[in-house]
Amino acid sequence: MPQWDAVQYLKFEDQRTRPARDLLAQVPVETPSRIVDLGCGPGNSTELLVRRFPDAQVIGVDNSSDMIAKARQRLPDVQFVEGDIGALSGAAGGAWRDEGPFDVIYANAALQWVPDHDTLLPGLVELLAPGGALAIQMPDNLAQPSHNLMREVAGAGQWSSRLAGVERLRLAAVGEYYDMLIPHLERVDIWHTIYQHPLDGVDAIVEWVKGTGLMPYIEPLDVSERALYLTEYTEKLAEFYPERSDGKVLLAFPRIFIVGRR
Repeated sequence: MPQWDAVQYLKFEDQRTRPARDLLAQVPVETPSRIVDLGCGPGNSTELLVRRFPDAQVIGVDNSSDMIAKARQRLPDVQFVEGDIGALSGAAGGAWRDEGPFDVIYANAALQWVPDHDTLLPGLVELLAPGGALAIQMPDNLAQPSHNLMREVAGAGQWSSRLAGVERLRLAAVGEYYDMLIPHLERVDIWHTIYQHPLDGVDAIVEWVKGTGLMPYIEPLDVSERALYLTEYTEKLAEFYPERSDGKVLLAFPRIFIVGRR
């Protein structure tokens, strides 16, 4: 698991928070009492939950001490817990589970880092109160040039042996997610959205992915290797992200949304 850097992540806070807002808009629970924000990061998604549901108890969970520290600074009156969102029990970092049942389990751009969705997702449903909602958003961008080129550069350089096998978990197919969840939920809605983010050139794309998907590739490298990797990666990006008429580039970013009610 990458060592998250909240400052790097928040360089694109507006763009990263947009799908969190879109996910929250589809949560079908009007007056929840207890909410958990899984993979809360620096608290930007948690803040949305607090604003929409001011009377609810909201708990944020993340495995990064840096993210939790930033979240606590941002929302000092909210409970944040450093823990493992993939833990299957209250032990080993999963103590947050003991705070349930929850009326809303919300996971924005987090579960793509957690394995075994066929076990994880039904397990999360079990933590829902009757009538509660599970709301998930995950990047579905591994086939995009931004990510294909990460793997291409990793496999071609002097670091290839050390980066062999580095990969984010691949998501299941839409139908598989439906089949995982529909036996446990009254209704399951799944959809894709492709965001087109105007950014200030390919250097901005690099800065974006340095806060997420690129981290497992560059963390194992020393300073000089990291600089060389990023130079090669940036040069290749320019072939796939041409400047538009205003000098910007468009970063296509597909995301999958899943909302179900128990």
